[in-house]
Amino acid sequence: MPAAAVILFSGLYISYQVQKERVIEDTLQSNHVFASKLASAANHFLISAMQQLEYSASIISKDINNTELFQAETHRLLQQTDSFNSVVINKLGVLEAASPASLNILNKTVNSPHSKQAFELQHPLVSRPYTSLANNLMVIISYPLFDQTGKYYGYIGGSLYLEQQSILNALLKQHSYDGGAYFYVVADNKTLLYHPEAQRIGEQVLNNPVIERVLQGEDGFTRVLNSQGVSMLAGFSPVKLANWGIVAQRSEAATLATLDTFQGLVLKRMLPIVLITFVLIGVLAHFIAKPLRLLADSANLSTNQKNVAHLKGIKSWYFESQQLKYAMLEGIHVLQSQMGQLRQDALTDPLTGAHNRRGLNRLLKNLMDKQIPFAVLEIDIDFFKRVNDTFGHDTGDEVLKTLTHIIKSLSRKHDIVARTGGEEFLLVLPNENSDSAFVIAERLRNRVATTAIANVGFINISIGIAIWPLHGDNIEQVYKCADNALYKAKETGRNKTIIAEID
Repeated sequence: MPAAAVILFSGLYISYQVQKERVIEDTLQSNHVFASKLASAANHFLISAMQQLEYSASIISKDINNTELFQAETHRLLQQTDSFNSVVINKLGVLEAASPASLNILNKTVNSPHSKQAFELQHPLVSRPYTSLANNLMVIISYPLFDQTGKYYGYIGGSLYLEQQSILNALLKQHSYDGGAYFYVVADNKTLLYHPEAQRIGEQVLNNPVIERVLQGEDGFTRVLNSQGVSMLAGFSPVKLANWGIVAQRSEAATLATLDTFQGLVLKRMLPIVLITFVLIGVLAHFIAKPLRLLADSANLSTNQKNVAHLKGIKSWYFESQQLKYAMLEGIHVLQSQMGQLRQDALTDPLTGAHNRRGLNRLLKNLMDKQIPFAVLEIDIDFFKRVNDTFGHDTGDEVLKTLTHIIKSLSRKHDIVARTGGEEFLLVLPNENSDSAFVIAERLRNRVATTAIANVGFINISIGIAIWPLHGDNIEQVYKCADNALYKAKETGRNKTIIAEID
């Protein structure tokens, strides 16, 4: 009996260790995917904000000494979008204009680190966090001001308040992450720009290897002890435009809680059966040992389908062994569901439900391994920035969802629909050549052009087409050809389909 007990519990321990490592690996990859998506969203926001400031700078440069124009432009920029909490114009080290007026900082001299850096470098900047003249902890995005002769005068800057409501923390909060996971954003001086614990914003975090790596531009995942000494499963990705880092993480204890609960359930259900088995083992040794041995052989709880089929096929002729078998099958089902969800999250775009870049590459590798030719349709929404600037990012998200629905409605079962960027999509058509892909692309383009979208109206798309392996044996070459064709469609008027040329 001691030998039987040792074998049984050793099997459970080994199965727990195997599933533990599997769950940890899937969680690390899922956190990395989430951090990468969030970094991409933050980068797109910074680009959009910089473009708004660039436009205002172009207006001001035409009349660089018009203080009324300065104030009007800061007011317009603040009221036109919700990109900034405040807007200022620093001319020759003095704040010549500011909005809102309640800041009471007009005509004050600025000696902040960002101001000094802006005057030294004379190019667009995203500052480190610092406390402003109005006593706000903030980050400022600035664009240089030059007159018509090219003389530098200062900058126009839009601020993002870190301890108050701003579009930055609104953008981050809308990408909430469930299941006990959370994320934070850190600047290049290791200061927290965003954290779910609001009181930690502005705190400088030292001796954290994940922060060190992401601020060096690394993109990946790792186990790490956080500043409170808790073991975390962290995925991280840099926001390169601002030299920020985004870290998504979940405690190892929370990640393994479900597995631990399941393991306890298995043990709870198994113990009575084991006790009964030990009492009867002398009398029914031969008949009882056979099903128990088979169950012990399958007790690693592997989610491999062959092993599951084997487990189902074991003939447990008495009640206790049947209960043990059902408990093990139930546990495998729970783990399969959890790991399936983690894999699905790692391979799809959370906004549209289309495949993301990781899922797309996996499906394309399968096609290429089977030597199945396919057409790549690179799709981009024309003037999508206008939609976001005019109607807001929520409406822009609805446009992306609608376009995804249209693409899927015109796709066949074996076609692949993926979102690869902000407003960029790929439609992969197996066993299609340039001519047939062009017909499908035109059908899609016309359907989009004639489909009214709520609050927006009509939009147009441009499409670039490339064929594997016609345009290259390497998928990156095919992507490049499709991208060049898309660029040509954009350059020659948009709302059209272009087939890539063959070198």
